[in-house]
Amino acid sequence: MINIDVNGTQHQIDVEEDTPLLWVLRDIVGLSGTKFGCGIAQCGACTVHIDGEALRSCSIPIGGLDGAKVVTIEGLSKDSTHPVQQAWIAEDVPQCGYCQSGQIMATVRFLKDFPNPTDADIDDNLSNICRCGTYERLRKAIHRAAAMMKA
Repeated sequence: MINIDVNGTQHQIDVEEDTPLLWVLRDIVGLSGTKFGCGIAQCGACTVHIDGEALRSCSIPIGGLDGAKVVTIEGLSKDSTHPVQQAWIAEDVPQCGYCQSGQIMATVRFLKDFPNPTDADIDDNLSNICRCGTYERLRKAIHRAAAMMKA
C-alpha cells in the first residue's frame, strides 16, 4: 500500500509501484482534470504539485510517492477563485482547453519563484506546450495573475 494525500484527502493506493501517478489520479482517485498528453513528461498537460513542486505526473511512478502531498487542478480551488484561474478566465486563455490544467498548475508554482515575471522569465521557465498556440494570452494571464497576487 502506498499512502498519498491528494488535495487534502488521504488515499491508500494498491497498484503496481511503477504505475504512473497520472493514472492513479485519473483511474483510482477519480480526478480527471489532470490530462494525458505525451506520456514522456514533455508536454506538461499532466502537471500537478507534488510536495510543492510542479511535476509531470505521467512519468512519476507511484511507488516513490509514499507519504507525498499531491495537489491537482481540482485541489487548487473548489470554485475557480485562485488568482491564476481568475486571470485565465479574464484573459480568455483556453481555446480547446486540454492543456490548461497543466498550464495553470505550472504557472502557480512559477509565480512563487517569479512574483514579478518578465516575458523572458515566462519563456525561459514555463515549458508546457499548447497545441492551439495561445501563448500570447497565456503571457497576459500570467502577468495579470502576478498583479492579482500582489494586491
